[in-house]
Amino acid sequence: MNDTSFNPTPGVVEQLEAGIRRLLAPNPSPMTFRGTNTYIVGTGRVAVIDPGPAIPTHLDSILAALDPGEVISHILITHSHLDHSPLAASLARITGAPIYAYGDSTAGRSPVMKRLAAMGLTGGGEGVDANFAPDILLADQATLVGDDWQLTALWTPGHFCNHLSYAMGDAVFTGDHIMGWASTMVSPPDGDLAAFMTSTAKLEARNDRIYYPGHGAPIANPQQRAQWLLNHRKSREANILSHLNDKGSTIPRLARAIYTDIPGALLPAAERNVFAHLIDLHEKSRVKALPQLSLDARFHKL
Repeated sequence: MNDTSFNPTPGVVEQLEAGIRRLLAPNPSPMTFRGTNTYIVGTGRVAVIDPGPAIPTHLDSILAALDPGEVISHILITHSHLDHSPLAASLARITGAPIYAYGDSTAGRSPVMKRLAAMGLTGGGEGVDANFAPDILLADQATLVGDDWQLTALWTPGHFCNHLSYAMGDAVFTGDHIMGWASTMVSPPDGDLAAFMTSTAKLEARNDRIYYPGHGAPIANPQQRAQWLLNHRKSREANILSHLNDKGSTIPRLARAIYTDIPGALLPAAERNVFAHLIDLHEKSRVKALPQLSLDARFHKL
């Protein structure tokens, strides 16, 4: 069910619908697919969603995409991974626009993730923008209004603790929370599977028309995609439990047994996904971790 046909030219602005333009950043990778999608919302005084990685040519492309007389009044960040937020600081300096986000790169962590982080667990995957500091914090359901646009912030932790999606009517900019080209990576302590399931159900219940994700093509069947992701995670949980026995198992062994169809370079990400499930199962008292909950623990089914 993953759509991998998306392949636009980086730096070329595309009009997706009235009031929504997209630019692709030149940062393709196994984790970012073709690159990061930067969105320009509205006309006149516009909002930019996810300026992207700190690539000077992409900054030039964003500024060049503006129509004559247009200015950037808001810079919105879905979450502070290195492929989404670092360019915001440079864009803010040039334009004077404030940076809006849920919080810094630790905002919104659950108690178990705070404990794991205090024990030394660090994030994986795309890399964290540790210095990210928004000018203005957005709470769940906060609304921003421009000349001809209105966006509502939806706190959707799961992929990242400070993750916001932004609703513009029945269109939602979903960042990395829901994408069409791949299932969502959840890498503790920044990612949290319990939060992911709650946030995905929250979006599914909105009955939106379309999702505009942080990577890949627009998603024209939002509820179907959200339900697929929920079912995918439930299936993954069942698979993990089926591979646990009285002797227990380790995260690398579980990942190799379950993710049999991915390149070796993606196994570390797979291990993080397995760990995310095991944390959730541990907190629900369905598995135990010896000697303690960690990446190196041996996990047993209860």
